[in-house]
Amino acid sequence: MSSKLDESFRDTIGTVDKEGHRKYIYPKKPSGKFYDYRKWVSYFLLIVLIVNPFIKINGNQFMMFNVLERRFNIFSFPFWPQDFYIFVLFMVIGVVFVILFTVIFGRIFCGWICPQTIFMEMVFRRVEYWIEGDRGAQTRLEKQEWNGDKIRKKALKWSVFLLISFLIANVFLAYLIGSDELFRLIEDGPLAHSSSFISLLIFTSVFYFVFAWFREQVCIIACPYGRLQGVLLDKKSINVAYDFVRGEKEAGRAKFNKQEDRAASGKGDCIDCKQCVHVCPTGIDIRNGVQLECINCTACIDECDTIMEGVGLPKGLIRYASEDEIETKAKFKFTARMKGYTAILVILVGVLTGLLFLRTEVEATILRLPGQLFQHKGENISNIYTFKIINKTNHDINDLHFKLVGIKGTLKVVGVQELKVPKHEMSSGTMFIEINRFLLESDRTKLEIDLYEGDKKIETTYTNFLSPRSFD
Repeated sequence: MSSKLDESFRDTIGTVDKEGHRKYIYPKKPSGKFYDYRKWVSYFLLIVLIVNPFIKINGNQFMMFNVLERRFNIFSFPFWPQDFYIFVLFMVIGVVFVILFTVIFGRIFCGWICPQTIFMEMVFRRVEYWIEGDRGAQTRLEKQEWNGDKIRKKALKWSVFLLISFLIANVFLAYLIGSDELFRLIEDGPLAHSSSFISLLIFTSVFYFVFAWFREQVCIIACPYGRLQGVLLDKKSINVAYDFVRGEKEAGRAKFNKQEDRAASGKGDCIDCKQCVHVCPTGIDIRNGVQLECINCTACIDECDTIMEGVGLPKGLIRYASEDEIETKAKFKFTARMKGYTAILVILVGVLTGLLFLRTEVEATILRLPGQLFQHKGENISNIYTFKIINKTNHDINDLHFKLVGIKGTLKVVGVQELKVPKHEMSSGTMFIEINRFLLESDRTKLEIDLYEGDKKIETTYTNFLSPRSFD
C-alpha cells in the first residue's frame, strides 16, 4: 500500500461519525456492467429463494427446516433426527465452500449471493430510489422539514417496506413449518392459529427492522464473516481492489485538468472525484485498502470505469485483483492452501454422496430390552427386544413383518395384529425371538433381521442374541 495514504481511516468505520453516532448512508444508485450482472444473478436467486419451499419432488418439499418437529428437507431429501449427522455434513460442506471462495475470491459471496445483500440492494434499496430518488434527492429529503411531501414519501416507503417484510416473513415461515401448513394457516385465518400469527408478526418486525433501519450494519456489526477476512485472505486472494500503484504514482492523486499532461506531471490516474465513495452501500473509501465493511458488491468498479472513460484514462483502476497482482503484476496461482481446501471439499462431497446413496427411506432399530436376560423354554432360548420403525416417506407403510436371516428361529411381535407405520411417523413395540440352543455357537450371537412390506424387503438391521455360555 502506498505510503502517501492517510492511515487514520483505521480508527473508525464508515457508518459512525466522530462523536460515535450512527451515520446513515445514502449511496448513489449504481449502474454499469457488473451491476447488470448482479441484477440478473440476484433476480434468479430471489426466484429460487421464494419458490423453494413451494416446490415438491416425490411429495417432499424441496427445502424445509422444521426445527420444532426436527424435520429437514434439503434438495427434497428428507432428514430426521437420526439423519442429523448428514445434515451437519451438509452444513460443514457449506462452510468449507464459503471459506474456499473467500481464500480465492475474497467476499464474492457477500456481494453476489448473500440474501442480506440481495434483499437490501436489489429490493429495498431499489424501492427507495423509486420513491425518494437518488443520493442527492435522499439527502435533501432527509434535511427537509416534515411537510406534506416528506410525510407522503416516507409513509409510502415505510408501507412498502412493511408489505415486503410481511411477504418475506411468510416465505420464511414456509421454510420452517412447511408450505402445506402455511396454506392451512392462511385458509383457517389468524384467529384460529394465534401463536403462529404472532410468530409471523415477529418475523415481519425483524425483517422490517433489518432492512428499514439496521441495513448495512448487519454486514458491519452483526455478521462475523467480514471479520474472518483477516484470517482467510492473503496477498494472493482476489478482491475488489484499488490499483494504488497506478492511482497514486509519484505525485499522488489530483483533480482532473484537461489542460495538463497528467502522465508527464507524475500524477496518479485517480482524479479524487470520490464517486467510488458515494456509490458504496457501506460508506467506505475503497482506496484505503481491504476493509471489513467492503462486501465486494462491485459498485465502485462500475462507477470508476465510467469516470475513467469520461476523462480518457484506462478502465480498471478499481477491479477484481489480488494485492500481489497490483504490486508486482504477478499472475494468479492456485496456492497450496487453496489446494488443501479444495481437497477437503472434494472429500466431504464424496462422503456426503455416499451417505445419501446408502441412506434408506425406512429405518428399523431392534435393541434388547435393558435389564432383561435370556429365558429358557425347553430346548429353546428366548430374548425380548424393543423395536422402532421410522417411515421417512410420503405414504403409509402397511403389512410389515420381520424375518430372521441365516438362522432358524421364531420371531413374534407382541400385542400387534397388523404392523404399520403412517407417513412421517414412527412405530414402536416389543418382540420375542426364540432360537434352538443347539443352533447357537456362542453366548452372544449377531442376528440379521430383514423388514418386509408384503413381499418386498425394505430394510435390514442387526441385533445381538444372548444365551448361556454352557448348556451342560
